[in-house]
Amino acid sequence: MAASPVTSPDSSPLAEMRPRPQAAGFLAASGWGDALVSPLAGDASFRRYFRVGDGVRQAVLMDAPPEHEDVRPFAAMSGWLRDAGFAAPEIFARDDKQGFLLIEDFGDRLLGPELAAGHADETASYTAAIELLAELHRAAPPAFLAPYDRAQLLREVALFPQWYAKAVGVEVDDARFNAAWDAVLTPVLAETLARPVVTLRDYHVENLLLLDRPGVQSLGLLDFQDALAGHPGYDLVSLLQDARRDVPPALERAMFHHFTACADIDPGTLRAAYEVLGAQRNVKILGIFVRLRDRDGRKGYVERLPRVWGYLERNFAHPALQPVKQWFDQHIPQAERAARWK
Repeated sequence: MAASPVTSPDSSPLAEMRPRPQAAGFLAASGWGDALVSPLAGDASFRRYFRVGDGVRQAVLMDAPPEHEDVRPFAAMSGWLRDAGFAAPEIFARDDKQGFLLIEDFGDRLLGPELAAGHADETASYTAAIELLAELHRAAPPAFLAPYDRAQLLREVALFPQWYAKAVGVEVDDARFNAAWDAVLTPVLAETLARPVVTLRDYHVENLLLLDRPGVQSLGLLDFQDALAGHPGYDLVSLLQDARRDVPPALERAMFHHFTACADIDPGTLRAAYEVLGAQRNVKILGIFVRLRDRDGRKGYVERLPRVWGYLERNFAHPALQPVKQWFDQHIPQAERAARWK
């Protein structure tokens, strides 16, 4: 999930977070040896973030242990996004072998917290995010992006039986589970092959920063290292069915239609893929959030499962998802879904 670079209060557990010891040598070699280092919030990966400053300059240190993470995809996507005219952090220094990047500091105005605090207008903010996404989709994906293909999509939904179903004691016949998904994903994959777009895969308000620049306020992009060449509906549903906050159905509908107008896509054509990809993403998230609890000991994720189930019920209402809906109705009755986690 997303990094949230907001400075933690000293009383927070984050105040005890430190970069790996090798960071000192990296910062010194990069000309930042005398900078003060303070923690920023991490994300659902092994990456951690720190603000570094020496009174004159300020930057963000990404600490990505190389046995778990690879900083090269972030660097490649940052360069491509910036060359294409999008606001991605500039990279000041890097050490791919040790897993460190020193990147531009976009500040603390994450769109999610700004919305929660009432400091940003919800409709205007989502409108800006939709228009940015439509603009991103007009750019041809770079050649280094792998396709968001059938194998990847099925690997992701497999997180549900591996973690969620196991946690709630549901036996899964993998062949039948995969067959249901294969049936609903086949038309989506055909559309993707015909017109792939840059798919950031975690496009939501916790990964968008308000940037106040001379004469304009723009949105900065974060957490794009997992980008693939995928379907236009994937990042759209990532934004509008956000596991971290409630997106009102009326706003979801309005922004869906605004996107189709901006992207010149027929709403009826996009709707089925939007719901299928929403279901795929939401089922993946159910597995990831339980894994974060059971494998990684991470708190604050399973509490969001009722919201994710709520989005999934919206997806299941579309006839394109009938095979997957039938599987869930048979194995996890509706009464045992969100209610289990409340």
